Parts: sequence; structure tokens; C-alpha cells
Amino acid sequence: MAGGMIGWSIEVFYRHFNAHRRYWINPGFLTGPYLPLYGFGLCTLYTLTQIEAFLPIGNAFWRRIALFFIMMAAMTLVEFIAGSIFIRGMHVALWDYSDNRFNYQGIICPLYSFFWGVLGAGYYFLIHPVVGRVLAWLTAHPAFSFVIGFCYGIFFIDCVMSFRVVARIKALAEEYKVRVSYEELKSMIAERAAAGWYKIRFFLTMHTPELLSDVMRAYAARRGGKAPARRKGARGKPAKK
Repeated sequence: MAGGMIGWSIEVFYRHFNAHRRYWINPGFLTGPYLPLYGFGLCTLYTLTQIEAFLPIGNAFWRRIALFFIMMAAMTLVEFIAGSIFIRGMHVALWDYSDNRFNYQGIICPLYSFFWGVLGAGYYFLIHPVVGRVLAWLTAHPAFSFVIGFCYGIFFIDCVMSFRVVARIKALAEEYKVRVSYEELKSMIAERAAAGWYKIRFFLTMHTPELLSDVMRAYAARRGGKAPARRKGARGKPAKK
């Protein structure tokens, strides 16, 4: 949970300043302030740090360099698995590296693998000692597990609600024959909100006053997808979806 929240904070600022937007976008597909990719990533980095002593390299410096490369490869694999699940299973791209050189399916690329290596090194020197102390404290105070369970209860509810939205987007993406970039879709919603003089809330970007089908229709037109004709209701009026 801590890794997911730390990663979410990094993504919020990185995506905002990297894209030079006037507005802030909540990254990821969940409503709350967490990204599961970074949560799994933190667990992966913690596990890999434990194997340093078993690496058959005598020099401490080169042993750490080898460890950072292993971290980079492992995090790239985690990123690839997560990205593939959403793209192939949901037709939704939570991130898109298609504009980066030597990318693979827009899911991974050497540049961001390098960033994962840098984050792995930062974790090793700055975060891992803190994680060790926190785990020791949690072991000595098992009653705090109630708070952790409460956080995961909220997280589970968020997952259920968010996957329902993603499933709806998947159905529309298949209908319009377009692959959805989740960040681009959120940006378009923010743009339409500004043009339509209504506000959207940062944590509820996908809960727009507009029908999701109308938003997806406009998105499909922007991406060059096939936008079907608007369906008619019993009295000849557009049927709400």
C-alpha cells in the first residue's frame, strides 16, 4: 500500500510537468491515491534486495551494480505483465511508450527501464532501511493490522468500482474498434469539462456528467476509430448507455 501511494505521488507530478498541462490528472485506473504497479514493484525490490548476499560477486560495488540491473529487469517485467493484462484483456493502455525509441508494443522501452533502475538504486539506499524498521515495528505492534486491513478494504471496493468502469470502456472500445489510452481519455474529459463549463473532481475524473458512450464516441473520432451511429430508443430518441 505504501509503495502504491508513493508511486502515485511520483506519477501525479511527473505526468503533470512532463505534459505541461493546465490541469492535474489522477494517474492510473483507480479512484484513490495509489497505483498497484508500484505496490508490487516495492515488494519486488524488497525481495530482490534480500538476494544481494547470494550474488557470486566478491566486489561490493559491482555486486550492487549487478543487483540494480536485476532490479531494472524485474521491474520492466512487472511493467510488461501489468500493461499486457490491460491492453490485451481490456483494450486499455494505462501508459503508452509508442513515441519512445525501441519500445515494445508501447508497454516497455529502454528509457523507462533505465528509470526503473534509478528507482531501484534509490530504493536500495533511501527506502529499504526504512522498510526494515517499519516491518520490525509492525511485528512488535500486531494490533496495527486493523488499520492495514481497513485500508485494504477501501482499496478492494475501489478496485471493484474501477474495474466496472474499465469493463464499460472495454465494451465501447471493441464497439468503436479503438485502443484506449487511459491518460489521454482522462485528458480529453478534462478538456471537454473546461469547454462545457462544468467541473470534474480530481479523484472522480471518469465520473463525468456526460455519458461515457458520448465521451468514447468523441475519443474514437479523435483516434481515427470507427464510431457507430448513435443508437435510437423506442421513440426515436438516442438511448442512454
